[in-house]
Amino acid sequence: MKKKMVAVLLAAGLVISLAACGGTSETGNTADVKTGNEETADDEPAEEAENTEESTLTYGSGDYTRINPAMDEHCEINVLLFNGLTAHDADDQVVPGLAESWDYDEDTYTYTFHIRDGIKWHDGEPFTADDVKFTIEAIMDPDNGSENAPNYEDVQEITVTDDQTIAFKLAEPNVAFLEYMTMAILPKHLLDGEDMQESDFFRHPIGTGPYKLESWDAGQSIVMVKNEDYYLGSPKIDKVIFKIVEDDNTQAVQLQSGEIDMALLDPKNAQSFKDTEDYTCYDMTTSDYRGIMFNFGNDYWTENKDIIPAVCYGIDRQAIIDAVLLGQGMPAYGPLQRNIYNDEKVEHYDYNPEKAKEILENAGCTMDDDGFYERNGEEIGFVISVMSGEQDRIDIAQAAAQQLQEIGINCTVDIPAQMDWGGQMACLIGWGSPFDADDHTYKVFGTDKGANYSGYSNEKVDEYLTLARQYEDQETRAKYYDLFQEELAKDPAYAFICYIDANYVADSDIKGISEKTVLGHHGVGIFWNIQEWEIVK
Repeated sequence: MKKKMVAVLLAAGLVISLAACGGTSETGNTADVKTGNEETADDEPAEEAENTEESTLTYGSGDYTRINPAMDEHCEINVLLFNGLTAHDADDQVVPGLAESWDYDEDTYTYTFHIRDGIKWHDGEPFTADDVKFTIEAIMDPDNGSENAPNYEDVQEITVTDDQTIAFKLAEPNVAFLEYMTMAILPKHLLDGEDMQESDFFRHPIGTGPYKLESWDAGQSIVMVKNEDYYLGSPKIDKVIFKIVEDDNTQAVQLQSGEIDMALLDPKNAQSFKDTEDYTCYDMTTSDYRGIMFNFGNDYWTENKDIIPAVCYGIDRQAIIDAVLLGQGMPAYGPLQRNIYNDEKVEHYDYNPEKAKEILENAGCTMDDDGFYERNGEEIGFVISVMSGEQDRIDIAQAAAQQLQEIGINCTVDIPAQMDWGGQMACLIGWGSPFDADDHTYKVFGTDKGANYSGYSNEKVDEYLTLARQYEDQETRAKYYDLFQEELAKDPAYAFICYIDANYVADSDIKGISEKTVLGHHGVGIFWNIQEWEIVK
């Protein structure tokens, strides 16, 4: 098909241009890559040459300033380059990763991991237990400022017995610990003594994953080639290119033209690829929610925290889902709706504009001549900041702002070039995890935890989240998560709006995508089994 040929030619052109910019190649000179139109040096027939054609998948990606899984969250590229001691399967359950097995001592709260034989870093150096110890200690070090640190705050002692064996002694039980050992491990021999935030390593990462970095053209593309020595077997696709295309609309145009082979699109753009044989649409369930995060470090919420329930009641969630997401998603009322510990009995804050107005008036607010409430001479209203590039977030924020204006709250939307996390009034936030219930709750809502960007603090929330992670018994955990959700509903950190589906669109030649997997924040997770994908023409 014409589209397929365009994709091949553009991908080949991109690889050659990257080589010209000084990118190194670990698979040989790019001039040796065959297009299938020439004969080999031994004058073999062209159809045989086609069998050696390099397969390339070009993915429309957001930009990266660094690849640093120890310090950062939710980077889709991490799973291509790195591995953890544990991993996830198609059902988001924890399975062995770089560790082939583990033991748990209930008396001492100690997990002992047994690392597979023969694991190597992309540079050929052996992977050892010292790399694991180095990585987790770097995350735990408060001087490094990792937002993942709360996941390991109960680690009391790390003991390396030999190159293949490492033990973690916890101060108290944490049933989510195996979940957190999916954390990508970094190479000690390249990072020891380096600045874990600023090291040049994070622009030239070396991992153990199914793909290894070939070149990185800042703002343009990240090129990866398959790791022949990958512990689960050499990937079937030779090369993966993350082409930097930050705007959803542009991604859709480039997907249509064949410049990229796959992208995560907003629902409106994804709709245009339905019912076409050249493309496959994967409308995947996620645990990814959207909501208005209030910045409690801003003086406005010190004075007006009592109106937050009115904001929650003033949002017509289903109308936003229908208009912005084209029906793909569900109304949100809390962070655990895709989890077995969801409590459906908590306050949902279903759309109720009259109740919202009642709350405002009971708080002493009166309507001014412009149709907005005011209190003590100050207008009731705030600005929602939204990151540029994600069209669905922008549309959700603008729809919510309009609805809030209709009930008398002067809410507006700002799309700054750079997010000011400390100075903003509110943000259209996204979080969510399909994994253990502790993930993206403890560190997001716990006081002073690494991903608590709102500055939210509630002693009861802290207590219930701490207790919930200590009990493996499902009934006991459910009790504490119920209490957590009830308290969060009484004292909202966010105005939850919706859970969104992930609309991936891919060239129909790409096979092996696991479309039943529940994805996480930003739709992350689709590449979990990329070593099994293949391109079948």
